[in-house]
Amino acid sequence: MADIIKNSDYRDWLRDLKLQIKTGQVKAALSVNSQMIVLYWDLGRQITEKQESAKWGSGFIGQLSRDLREEFPEMTGFSKDNLLMMKRFYMFYRYDICQANELVAQPMPELTKSYPQIVEQLVQQLQYIDNQQDTKMKQFVSQLISIPWGHHILLLKRVKDVKQALFYVDKTIENNWSRTVLEYQIETDLYGRQGKAVTNFKLTLPEPQSDLANAIMKDPYNFEFLRLSDKVKETDLEKALVQHMAQFLPELGIGFAYMGRQFQLKVGEKEYRTDLLFYHTRLKCYIVIELKAREFEPEYIGKLNFYITAVNELVKDGADKPTIGMLLCKNKDNYEVEFSLKAVNNPIGVGTFKYTELTDDIKAALPSVEELQSELLTFEREHGEMG
Repeated sequence: MADIIKNSDYRDWLRDLKLQIKTGQVKAALSVNSQMIVLYWDLGRQITEKQESAKWGSGFIGQLSRDLREEFPEMTGFSKDNLLMMKRFYMFYRYDICQANELVAQPMPELTKSYPQIVEQLVQQLQYIDNQQDTKMKQFVSQLISIPWGHHILLLKRVKDVKQALFYVDKTIENNWSRTVLEYQIETDLYGRQGKAVTNFKLTLPEPQSDLANAIMKDPYNFEFLRLSDKVKETDLEKALVQHMAQFLPELGIGFAYMGRQFQLKVGEKEYRTDLLFYHTRLKCYIVIELKAREFEPEYIGKLNFYITAVNELVKDGADKPTIGMLLCKNKDNYEVEFSLKAVNNPIGVGTFKYTELTDDIKAALPSVEELQSELLTFEREHGEMG
């Protein structure tokens, strides 16, 4: 690319670009993620526009990387791969930006207030957006500048749809996900599972409670951290989930507070026990979770409905919202579930779950704990003697 160095347009642009990066405001703020995202967006925009208007092709990016790293040796982020990722970042959102404005899940006024100059700077760069869409655009920009660049790289590599990417951006902000957790949520298709359970929330809960309740439901739930027999019983499933509460709670989602297993409810002269009882700190209500290691049956709804009523009468106080029931089954027929919920007045959602199944032949092939311990002692003894 020796010719590009001699190109006067390239030299003029490079000079302006270096000056932009050298400005005290940008250079001093490069450690701040939001400003860095703004810079990367603008670099991606300029690279794209230069390739389209100047017809320089893709080869000049390597030369640009060398020029910027030579000028700013103390600054990281100007490798050829990262410059290409900046262009990809810009291109990914550019063509779908108008639709993306409609997809901002929640307004973020506190962030817009914190970074007004940064938001305005990036909004001004999106000159093709109508002024009437300015507020929604600011919300969109607030999302993009609120997660680290490494998260954006992961999303660009793993997600192909803008709506889906913004969903994960929003969830990352809401839950403060690390990159590892974000990758796990993408791998387990949280986007495809969130809010996909069959519920009667629209009919039994007022807005916005019904929308919030529907958002906490998934289908299926991923309990693959459990390794259980294919003939597992509900009590075994309960125990396993309680024992793995550290993995269970993140799968349920933010806001779930564990209240107990086999929670006792005394109705008349009889005692009943729920499988699992939670309190949701955002919905401000109790949530009864019933687990069924078999396919959905209509009678499961009746039992859960009874538990919800009992919790409302015996546990809930005046400050709590109506109790919600979650029925998790091994599998289900959606039409049968919808039919079973038609005449039910309590809010109930029905989803499925999956876990790592260990069939009898697999379990038989696996070594026992005693065998593993014996092998470990033999290994240590043999290697200790060799040492």
